[in-house]
Formats: sequence, C-alpha cells, structure tokens
Amino acid sequence: MSITLSSLILLPIWISMAQIQQGDPDEKEKTTALKDLLSRIDLDELMKKDEPPLDFPDTLEGFEYAFNEKGQLRHIKTGEPFVFNYREDLHRWNQKRYEALGEIITKYVYELLEKDCNLKKISIPVDATESEPKSFIFMSEDALTNPQKLMVLIHGSGVVRAGQWARRLIINEDLDSGTQIPFIKRAMDEGYGVIVLNPNENYIEVEKPKIHVPSSSDSSDEPAEKRERKDKVSKETKKRRDFYEKYRNPQREKEMMQLYIRENGSPEEHAVYVWDHFIAQSAAENVFFVAHSYGGLAFVELMIQREADVKSKVTAVALTDSVHNVWHQEAGKTIREWMRENCCNWVSSSEPLDTSVESMLPDCPRVSAGLKTRALPVITAPAR
Repeated sequence: MSITLSSLILLPIWISMAQIQQGDPDEKEKTTALKDLLSRIDLDELMKKDEPPLDFPDTLEGFEYAFNEKGQLRHIKTGEPFVFNYREDLHRWNQKRYEALGEIITKYVYELLEKDCNLKKISIPVDATESEPKSFIFMSEDALTNPQKLMVLIHGSGVVRAGQWARRLIINEDLDSGTQIPFIKRAMDEGYGVIVLNPNENYIEVEKPKIHVPSSSDSSDEPAEKRERKDKVSKETKKRRDFYEKYRNPQREKEMMQLYIRENGSPEEHAVYVWDHFIAQSAAENVFFVAHSYGGLAFVELMIQREADVKSKVTAVALTDSVHNVWHQEAGKTIREWMRENCCNWVSSSEPLDTSVESMLPDCPRVSAGLKTRALPVITAPAR
C-alpha cells in the first residue's frame, strides 16, 4: 500500500485515538474531541496535495494517442487502447486527464465534420455582437435549399457536443460507434440536407474577476496610528486567507464563471432557436429528426412550443433511448396522437432488433434496439 501525504498527516491522530481507547474510560472526552477533529478534515482536499500538477497536453500527439485507419484511438508507441487509470490511487487526477483528452477529441470531431463531411460551421445567435458569448451548429451546403428532404441530428446530455453520440464510445470503441459521422455521410449520399445541432453548448466559461478590496490606508481622514493597526490586521487576514486557499485549492485551479449564450441557454432553448432560424426557413418538403436520449426531450419541447409548424414540416422522428415524458412535459392529446403516428423510440433491450417493447406512456411506439446496454443510433443497410 502506498503512503500518501494525507495518510502521514492523519497517522498521529489515529495513533492517539487508539491509545486513548485502550486507556481509562475517563479519556472518552478526548476521544470525542479527536473524532470531531477528524470529521472536520476534508480527505478529498488533503488528497489533492498528493496529486501531480493538472497540466495536460492540448493535442492528441501530446497525449501520445492517435486514431488509426479503423477510427480506433490507440497509443502511438504501444498500439494499446486508452488507459484511464494512468496513475494508481489518483482517481481525481485520472478523471481530469480523461476530461482533458475529451476536450481534444471534441475539437477533433469538429474538424472531421468540416473536412470529411464538408459541413459548414454556423455561428449563433445569428445577430450576435462581437463581444457576446456565441455557440455554433453545423450544416451541409444545401441544408436550407434542398427542396426535398432534410435530416436533423440531436445528441443527448452531458459532455458530448455537435457530431458526437457518446464520448466514451469514441475513446473506447471507435469513431463510427461514438460519432454522428456515419449518419451524416449516409444522409448526404442519399440526397438529404443535414443540420447538426449543438444543444449542450449553452455558455462560455471565463475566469472570475478578482475583487479589489480598498486598503484601509486609502482613508486619509483616519489618524496614521489607526491606519497602521488596520493595515496590520488586514495583512494578517490576507495571510490566513492565502494559507487556506493554498490548502483548499493546491493546484491553483482557476475560479470560473459561466456566461450563458442568448436564446441558447439550455438544450430546449437551442432546439427552438435552430428551428426558428434555420429548419423552419428551409425549403425541404420533408424534415426528419434523429434524437438520442435528452435530445428526444428537447424535440418534444420543440413540438409543444411549435406544434403546428412541426406537424407541417416533419415527416418522421427516430428516437433512441429518449428520456422525454409526455406527462411531465405536459404534451397535449394532439401531440401524443401525432407522435404515435410519426415517431418511434428504439430502446435498450435484450429482445431482437425492432421487437415491440411495452411502454408506460401513451406516446410513440417503443421497439428494441437489439442492445442490452444504452441504445445508440446505428446505421443499417437500406432495404432492397
């Protein structure tokens, strides 16, 4: 077992408790006091002191990983798949490393959408000023002009961004399993325009501004002796605060704040915004949606807010493990009836593919995705 700084710090306390518990019953008060002290120690914070710096590469090459010809993430030197537990007993550090790699993969997928799928990156809000927070979506060249059909893709919640179904599958399986790229290419091959939503890009993060506290010496009306005493107290207070901050945040992680993107501050808002400014303006006679997990909920919310418009343009909706709930979302009877005719939800099930699965909700049919684990959209060969 490895000895960490936190265990060394706590060792004398544990020894003292053991000695007290073996001694006279009158020492119970000391035991209680020590237990109270232990309860006040944040072990997670102590363990941060054992961590290597949270300083990770910003490229795949820096991580010594690359995607091979099969779209699998492999170590450049060993050819092995990604290893999460890079350092034993440092779960938080390993998680931060995984998240840093995930951010690089997000940018990598964005590049694939533009270079391999020939999609355009469109900034939103469409009337954003230079200084305000912005997001973006991706569209094919003919997304708004294709007169026949348009495909709209919506991913689920969490860390995934435009072009992804599941980061875990991209890292542990391959690009075809975890990204929307096979769908985009298939749709474009079959003559669809394509719009890829980005419903989780709801805000940007910026560093919190440091609040300047005016020094007491700024007050020139006070006697010099009184100002000196105040300055001394202020310096001692700052010293204690800095010591606590060093303990609380040993890695000097930046304090961040979130600036939300106008009219796109949630997945539901984003879906409505993209509908109003792009999908509703498209020339396509038939619009098709593929929505995974929370993307299904976002679609139902869109339908609640734009029912007549959606019914007039949308031909069919493929849902996968959708988490929508027509009761909680208060979808009306006419929406539920339309969903029964125009939507289908493929769900995780051990039953063969497309086998009917019982539903507790009176909305769209549920059928098996042929997978026991979480269902994700899968490209199959077209019927002959």
